[in-house]
Amino acid sequence: MAAHALVMVLLTGSAVVAAGIILGWSADQIASATGLGELWTGWVLLAGATSLPEFAIDTAAVKIHAPNLACGDLFGSSLTNMAILALLVLWFVPASDENDDVLNSRDLPEAALAIFLTTLATAFTLAHHDIGVRGLRPESLSILLIWLVGTRCLYQRRRVSTQLGLGDLPGALRSTGLKQALRSVLVFAAGAGIILVVAPIFAHWASQFAALSGWKESFVGTWLLGCATALPDLVSSITACRLGAFELAFASLYGSCAFNMVVFYVMDLASSTPVFSLLNPVLALSGVLATMLMILGVSLVRVRRRLSITRGLRGGFLLASYGLAIWITYRYR
Repeated sequence: MAAHALVMVLLTGSAVVAAGIILGWSADQIASATGLGELWTGWVLLAGATSLPEFAIDTAAVKIHAPNLACGDLFGSSLTNMAILALLVLWFVPASDENDDVLNSRDLPEAALAIFLTTLATAFTLAHHDIGVRGLRPESLSILLIWLVGTRCLYQRRRVSTQLGLGDLPGALRSTGLKQALRSVLVFAAGAGIILVVAPIFAHWASQFAALSGWKESFVGTWLLGCATALPDLVSSITACRLGAFELAFASLYGSCAFNMVVFYVMDLASSTPVFSLLNPVLALSGVLATMLMILGVSLVRVRRRLSITRGLRGGFLLASYGLAIWITYRYR
């Protein structure tokens, strides 16, 4: 039975991944047509698109009374995003920039906001209230409000930078016409529709696999679902880097981590009981590990020339840290 459940997870998960890849590709095309700046496009549009699998799957998981699976997926997806960042450093950082900063100080607030939201959600898994009015709970509502205010501030800051000539899209990402934009919107809608249909089925079989395999929902969510729902981030990030937009990929990955935490608010709306009160405290470990890897990721990408650390060492260390984090979550699941 466990093998059957795993096969169904893989089949439905493949459909989710394929739809997520379609979302990432179409969002990138929409971004090209809008003329928005790299960081803003990556933070909102690409991050929102690639986080739609988490949004749909985790909401469905809460509805079938599997909140630990959903929470594990959110933290696990953020963990996997840092493994993707490691691969981008290994594959796409130019050799001439190995001992230099890939990003500058303008890019740090985006990462800082994602790290803060993940830290806050982690704290709420341990300390929370069992109160709320019509699905509005203080913990998840505070995460949403901080994300909205932070995103607004980032937009204002990026707009000023663009007006001063400090940031713009590379030529390869500029508008290619209204017809392409409309076509991309339709493709995006189709990908979103597939995910919304398949996500509840995927969540059901993932929960069944966790029960039949003897692995707890917290680990299955952190590892299996986290990897599956983060694959669209991998594809969209590689696409951005191939266009010479590492900054866009960086913003998309950290923006996805931040958006993952906003999903807690939607999960609360879908649950009759405050979600944080239903979670296994061991999930705080996944949150702490995700936060640590996010801090490590931005630190390694921002490493200074004087440290003489090559991209191979940076990327390899971050990738090894991800492997260690997964082992720890398995050990203490």
